[in-house]
Amino acid sequence: MPITKHMVASALVLGMAWTSPVAADSAAAGTSPGVSIELSTAQAQNGACQLSFVVTNRHPTGIARAVYEVVLFDADGRVDQMSLLDFQDLPAGRARVRQFAFDGADCAGISRILINGASTCEGVADGACITGMTLSSRAETELVG
Repeated sequence: MPITKHMVASALVLGMAWTSPVAADSAAAGTSPGVSIELSTAQAQNGACQLSFVVTNRHPTGIARAVYEVVLFDADGRVDQMSLLDFQDLPAGRARVRQFAFDGADCAGISRILINGASTCEGVADGACITGMTLSSRAETELVG
C-alpha cells in the first residue's frame, strides 16, 4: 500500500516515528540498538584459556571494526590481565562468534571479565559500541561492563 500525505500527517499528529526495517524489527522484538556480547564458553586449550563470544550488532548499520578493552579477574577478584580484543566487523542484525586465547591463563581461575570500554568503534556513531550494550554469560565466568 503506498504511503499518502494523509498517512504521514496522521503519523506526525499521533507522535509516531518512521524507522528503518531493522530498527522496527528491534523494537518489535523488545530490543534497542546496541551491541550484545555473550560469553559462550571458557575452555582450556594448549596451555591457554580460550574464550568464545557470541556478538550481535543490533544497530541498523554495520560496525566496520570493534575493539574492546577487557580485564580478566582472578579467583580472588584481583586484576589478572588486561587486553584489547578485536571483534572485527559486526554486520547489522547478525550474530558472529569470536574466539580469543589467553596464554597461561587458567579458565577455572577467571572469576569475571570486565568490558572496560571500546578502544575502536568504526563505521557507526561515536559511542555506538558501548551505548545500549548488553552482556551475558553462559559460562561460569561472569561478564560485566
